[in-house]
Formats: sequence, C-alpha cells, structure tokens
Amino acid sequence: METSNPFTLRSTPQAATFKTGTLASRVAEMLLEKIQGDDLAPGTRLPSELAMAKHFGVSRTVLREAIAILKSDGLLETRKGSGAFVREAKPDWVTDSDRLTEESIQALLNLIEVRQGMEAESAALAALRRTPGQLAEIEYSLRRIEQSVAAGADGVEEDARFHQAIAAATGNPYWMRLMEMFAQPIRAAVRVTRANEARREDFYRQVQAEHQRIVDAIAAGDASLARAAAAEHMVQAAQRIRAADREFWRGDGGEFARQLAQEESIDAPQDSAQAAARLVRSGGETGGQAANAFGKS
Repeated sequence: METSNPFTLRSTPQAATFKTGTLASRVAEMLLEKIQGDDLAPGTRLPSELAMAKHFGVSRTVLREAIAILKSDGLLETRKGSGAFVREAKPDWVTDSDRLTEESIQALLNLIEVRQGMEAESAALAALRRTPGQLAEIEYSLRRIEQSVAAGADGVEEDARFHQAIAAATGNPYWMRLMEMFAQPIRAAVRVTRANEARREDFYRQVQAEHQRIVDAIAAGDASLARAAAAEHMVQAAQRIRAADREFWRGDGGEFARQLAQEESIDAPQDSAQAAARLVRSGGETGGQAANAFGKS
C-alpha cells in the first residue's frame, strides 16, 4: 500500500560525515538514515530520482546505484513507472551471515586493541635495545612487504615478519613468545586489514607511512616516538576497518573476518591459561629456577 508521507528534502544532507566507501554506498547510507530518521512507513514512496540526486549532490546514475544497494538489502523496492518505495521490514532480513560478519568485525577490533599495547611496548624496547643487525633485519622486513605487494601477493606473511622482527629486537624472548601465542589470529587479522588496504591506494600509502615512522623511531633510538608510532599504527588500522564499506564485508573481507571470529569462539579463558602455562614452561632453565624461587618465598 502506498502512503503519502514521503520524506522532505529541505534539510541539507551531511555528506561530509561520510569519507569512505564508494560514492553510491555513501549515498545509500545517507538515504537509509533519512528513511529511518523520518520513520517512514512501509509503502512510502520516495521523491523522484532527480530530486534526490540534487539533494545529495550526485548524478542520477549514482543515486540509482544507491537505491540498488538498499533494494538488495531488502529495504526498498522499485515499481516500474512509479519509483522507489520503502519496503515492508522483515524481522529476518538480517541473515545469519550478516550477524556473523558483525561479530567478526568486533573480534578483529578486539584483537587490534590487544595488539596496540603489545606493538607499542615492543617498539619502544626495540628502539632502546636493538643491535645494528636487528635494525637491518627490521628494515629488510619492511622492504619485503613492499616487494611482495609489488609482485602481486598480499604481503601477509611479510607484514607478520616485520612485527616479529621488532619483537625480536627487544632482546626479551618473552615478547617473541607472546607474539607466537597470537601468531595465528594476528595473521588472520592482517589478512583482513591488508585485503581492505589493497582496495584503496590511500589506505596502502597510509600503512607504508606508518610502518616507516616506526622504523625511523627505532633507528633513532627514540623509545617514546617508537611507542607512539606503533600505537598510532594500530589506532589507524582500527579506523580503516571501521571505514570499510559493505561491499568489502560481503566479499573476501567478510570471509577472512569470519575465520578470525571462529578462532575467537574457542574457549578463551581455558586457552589463555594453557597458553600462559606454556609460556612459563618455555622459559627454559632460567624460567624454571625463577618459578621455583617464587614458590619457596
């Protein structure tokens, strides 16, 4: 049933708040916000394509693409000769796959949050303790990322080795063991972030610059700067994930992220305790002597 309550186009769209994704996907987001903000009932006919295109400051082609996105989500329907209409909402329009993707994105952000502390402290210690040879290894690892991407690979393994080289340069084997404990989820996370970054040249350049700032700070022996650069790298990684558009999460990005979420769904408390125990046992004779000393105190 068609209603006579179309949204008005008097207000100015807040296009400036949408800086990422395709133009059509950004318009789709704004259009959806307008529909939800005006609480339009199912069956409401939207204004003409021309009117909406002018309102959002885009071409009619882009507007049609935005409508197609919302139509594919089950939020709009189009009728030949009549235009676009708000569709009757279905309680199950969000599929299990969509829900799993949302959970996967949160799992990814959770891991990045943990990595922020790990990466920041290991970079600071590496700046203070690295040897010339270890610095050369870090610099080589950075070059290998760029060479891998230039050769058409994803650079995931090279990215992981870059961060491992920094952990090794701390001179504290427990930092390396901590990295090894998280090696599998970190690789899964890097696979998602690098897939996202590969879709946008600006993202790729940002990551390159962030890596270089970390290396420069370590080379300069500046612990504070290295800590800040590594922490900012993780902050920006999270921002880039939040900025990824729905097309990315419907493709490889969503698949990679769901793999990470499945790993996170394992009994975390038990796994953490077992991992911590392994970490203590792996300390070797010195670690064992220290543990015995604490036990006798």
